[in-house]
Amino acid sequence: MAHATGDPALEALRFPVGRFEAQPSYTEQDLRELIDRLALGPRRLATAVRGLSGVQLETPYRPGGWTARQVVHHVADSHMNAFARFRLALTEERPTIKPYDEARWGELADSKTAPIELSMALLEPLHERWVRLLRSLKAADWKREYFHPEHGRTFTLAEALAQYAWHGEHHTAHVSSLRARAGWKT
Repeated sequence: MAHATGDPALEALRFPVGRFEAQPSYTEQDLRELIDRLALGPRRLATAVRGLSGVQLETPYRPGGWTARQVVHHVADSHMNAFARFRLALTEERPTIKPYDEARWGELADSKTAPIELSMALLEPLHERWVRLLRSLKAADWKREYFHPEHGRTFTLAEALAQYAWHGEHHTAHVSSLRARAGWKT
């Protein structure tokens, strides 16, 4: 596996759905399926966290990893940034986006202590708007790009969609796999 850590067990905990791998291109059907996956993200995450106690929310999904609470807040942080990046790419020519230090954001007080309901309440309407925007895009729009200075390269909106559809599933799997390993009822 590319980028393997050397420890397959840790790799499986870090990437329960596998690492993201972009395709060379995306068909119209691929894009529709990715939009559908992104649309389901908030509901799937809500199912993964449903009924978790405060103690369970403070449990890291892996050794050295974020707690379930931090994961939920991270998804909201990340997807708010992604929504803005899409809008920038659609309204500017190859904009340079502003990266953020997700690890440091995850250590801020609201990420560590706020009720997950706050971020869950953000995700549903955020995704509804984002999906509405995505479903309106034409073929040429998917080729629009933004430059990510942290990665030193451009991303097309098609690739970014694939990455964020994966991202939501990736973090939902962190919580659901923790829940399964711990034997917590759903």
